[in-house]
Amino acid sequence: MDTGMTATPLLHTIPDAVKRLGGFSRSGIYSEIKAGRLRAVKIGGRTFIAEAELVRYVAELSA
Repeated sequence: MDTGMTATPLLHTIPDAVKRLGGFSRSGIYSEIKAGRLRAVKIGGRTFIAEAELVRYVAELSA
């Protein structure tokens, strides 16, 4: 049954995470991953960031 609502994906690709973070740059995301401030998961050769991780990251930025 279609309720007209779209669900937020649990995992985001890097380009999707850029959009989700309001335009934060791709290189900025990779820098945050490398610094350990943003956790990513690899599935095959692809990098994903969990929705919950994006929420946690933003909450820590504003704390």
